[in-house]
Amino acid sequence: MRLSYTCYYYEMNILNIKAFGGLLLLLLVMAALLFIPAWTLDYWQAWTFLALYFASSLAITLYLMKKDPKLLERRMSGGPTAEKETTQKIIMLFASLGFIGLIVFPALDHRFAWSHVPPYAALAGDVLVMLGWLAIFFVFKENTFTSATIELAPDQKVISTGPYALVRHPMYAGAFVMLLGIPIALGSWWGLLVIDAMMPALIWRLIDEELGQGRPLQTWKIFLCEPLLRAAAARSIDALSETIRLAVDAFTPTECRNYFATAGYDAI
Repeated sequence: MRLSYTCYYYEMNILNIKAFGGLLLLLLVMAALLFIPAWTLDYWQAWTFLALYFASSLAITLYLMKKDPKLLERRMSGGPTAEKETTQKIIMLFASLGFIGLIVFPALDHRFAWSHVPPYAALAGDVLVMLGWLAIFFVFKENTFTSATIELAPDQKVISTGPYALVRHPMYAGAFVMLLGIPIALGSWWGLLVIDAMMPALIWRLIDEELGQGRPLQTWKIFLCEPLLRAAAARSIDALSETIRLAVDAFTPTECRNYFATAGYDAI
């Protein structure tokens, strides 16, 4: 018992160190993406944004360390290389490039003074960023399966409470509010154009996730059933029953269990 507790404590310490290290690395990278293109440290919008962004991120990280280390572990693995599906690797590559552009473009805007954003508007952008983080926090609090990659845990179920009672995909809603606030907080109207460039990738990911909620059910098989029934053109009950039997045979018992679990039905 003592050995088991020691191993758990050691694993949690390693996870926490990785989490803090990841936050520090992200802070340094984002600071570099802001101040190098801006070519100045006299950029109060960037300092304010970084302070609020990482204060929020740190607060959520500390919450997960204490309340849901499993979710923290899931969130530690993200980005194009962490995705299992080729489609998602491509989507996340474009999304990652878009996020970099969302940081770099406002910095260039600040350097060359393309935009004239009043201080109150920049602070309003910071508020949007904070609201986005708040929405994400409520998602994490309600759904322990909010992985950074698209995957289906064996015991995962559909969540319909908290923010999920209001929006089907509250994580995306919160992220969109945050993305909208970033260029404004950094003092750039032109930076909003980067969001337009990112939208196809974000919509693509959302649709692909929606269609793939049943993996490893291989949701695409579902779309084979309707063409199969149409092609059979069964004109009798017996013929229709046989066609349905052939369609059902395309699924394994495990796939069926995963599908019903994802749809919110408890196993009987």
